[in-house]
Amino acid sequence: MNRTLLETWFKLTENKTTVKREIIAGLTTFAAMSYVLIVNPSILSVSGMPAAGLITVTALAACIGTLLMAAMTNYPIALAPGMGLNAFFAFTICLNREIPWEAALGIVFWNGILFVLLTVTGVRTKVANSIPDCLKIGVQCGIGLFIGFIGLKNAGLIIDNPATLVSIGDLSDPAVLLAFIGVIFTLVLVIRNVTAGILISIVVISLIGMLIPTENGFLTARPDAIVGMPEPISSTFFAMDIMYPIKHFAATWDLILALMFVNMFDTIGTLIGVSRKANLLDENKSLPKMGKAMTADAAASVAGAALGTSPVTSYVESAAGVSTGGRTGLTAVVVGLCFLLALFLTPIMKVIPLMATTPALVIVGILMMESIKELDFDDLISLATASVALIAMPLTFSISEGIALGFITYVGLKLGCGKYKEVSPFTYGLAFVFLLRYWFI
Repeated sequence: MNRTLLETWFKLTENKTTVKREIIAGLTTFAAMSYVLIVNPSILSVSGMPAAGLITVTALAACIGTLLMAAMTNYPIALAPGMGLNAFFAFTICLNREIPWEAALGIVFWNGILFVLLTVTGVRTKVANSIPDCLKIGVQCGIGLFIGFIGLKNAGLIIDNPATLVSIGDLSDPAVLLAFIGVIFTLVLVIRNVTAGILISIVVISLIGMLIPTENGFLTARPDAIVGMPEPISSTFFAMDIMYPIKHFAATWDLILALMFVNMFDTIGTLIGVSRKANLLDENKSLPKMGKAMTADAAASVAGAALGTSPVTSYVESAAGVSTGGRTGLTAVVVGLCFLLALFLTPIMKVIPLMATTPALVIVGILMMESIKELDFDDLISLATASVALIAMPLTFSISEGIALGFITYVGLKLGCGKYKEVSPFTYGLAFVFLLRYWFI
């Protein structure tokens, strides 16, 4: 592909960038977010989905979503199955609600369709603006706590206790101790702004695991090969049951709404944050192609459901590539191609143990807590609303319950304090519906 064609497609000169800079940016972004190839399958497999092929599904969904973003917006933003959204899929929908994973994919499909419709009609903006900021913050931070809790639980750092519900695990266990050390090691890398710090920690912990013997071998199994062909996805491809949410609407409507809210908050926050770093915002501090970017995000979720994964969303790790000069969709194209090439390393990714993915989940959870600084701590109503949402998610092991309780708390406090005029009709309606749901359960 010659430079003239790339210039025509991506407007490199207009965006004050070069082919070399865009390629470096794409490689940097991929390195920063490639951990999703390992972590997403480990989370989704908990739902009962067949583990074989989930790495391929993750890579294909990331590639399609990222290329859609490049084609529709020419922005240097990459997409992949979202952290938090995959936890919602596996733990809340499949485990907590006991919904089959095929039906859960159907819920993801309708979530994507609804997201597209709201974006195309412009209703998305009204919905987003009608939800109080304190609830948005509480939801994002709650998901962060939930993801971190899942990571600690998977590693055995947190275990169940009949007297106190939870307790600390056995740190004399080599796998548990290594996971804990891995969390500290990963934090050091992230704090020191090491590119691909999370991926590096996964690799290092896995390699150390190969040196620690167990009764049945080693903590980390040896791969059969370094390079191999991608696994087929026949077991999940178009396995979604799109009729389940329709037939069981009373049992799934809140899950579809919760997915939409989480995806919407995550996407808008990521798009604005990354775009600000890339100087893509206009004079009004708005993203010129926000509608197209949201449509690409929603369409990617529909495609992801067809492939067999949880909702696909924009990744904040795109900021890593932007920091190295990425300014156009060429950066995103490079990321998409890297995901395809990474599939040939599937034999290595298949042997990554849970203890190595634990630090990734904990660090992602910590990073999602960053928005807590935007909460108005002087407003007790805002503080209480956010607190209820963020505490409820890990304690109920359900993101949707945290959202529901957050809405009800906010409306109840506003009404009780005589500030009912400050609540939007949409928020009133949702709080009422959530109350009815609890009443009739």
